[in-house]
Amino acid sequence: MTQDEAKQKVAEAALQYLPEEGIVGLGSGSTAKLFINGVGRLVSGGRKLKGVPTSEASREQAISLGIELLSDDGPWVIDVCVDGADEVSASLDLIKGGGGCQTREKIVNQAAKKNIIVVDESKLSEKLGEKWPIPVEVLSFAHQATVAQLQQHGEPSLRMRDGKPWMTDAGNYIYDLAAGILAEPAELDAKLLNIPGVVETGLFVQRADLVLIAGSDGVRELTL
Repeated sequence: MTQDEAKQKVAEAALQYLPEEGIVGLGSGSTAKLFINGVGRLVSGGRKLKGVPTSEASREQAISLGIELLSDDGPWVIDVCVDGADEVSASLDLIKGGGGCQTREKIVNQAAKKNIIVVDESKLSEKLGEKWPIPVEVLSFAHQATVAQLQQHGEPSLRMRDGKPWMTDAGNYIYDLAAGILAEPAELDAKLLNIPGVVETGLFVQRADLVLIAGSDGVRELTL
């Protein structure tokens, strides 16, 4: 099974957890995009599902598929949120933000009754930090001052695109923080969030209720 085939299989598997009628958190990234395609298919078939997108890309895709979206203002009562992840530890903690959407993703995650993470098995690790740095969204204002504080916790690198700093949907920068293997991700998350100028981190600690993993033998489930 190719990686693309694995992503399609796990995205389809997530559809079975959706209610007949309700609110769905629409994640961001390549696997979530396939899931949103599936939601659009269900809606066109008559399912009464509305969405809350976690990125402008997810919003545009949902609109193109005829999925009704709730206002960005919130608050919402989201039945199920389905999203991807860049790394998943054995304790089901996550690193997210490879697409720079972690702040909106975390807000929607918090509002959901159930959070389902869809990944292929290449995203699994024993501990966070084995495969990915931590994406940290920071204000562009005084970002050099902020990065000086980030350096106390690892090696931050400003994410670039086309020779310019990567801008999030909210107009902020992303620093990818190489902090090594994380023994206590919740502790580091709290320290990073305490730095003025940090908007949000890509550490999602104890925020996954179910992880669906696509591998060569099909889709398996992980729960705590």
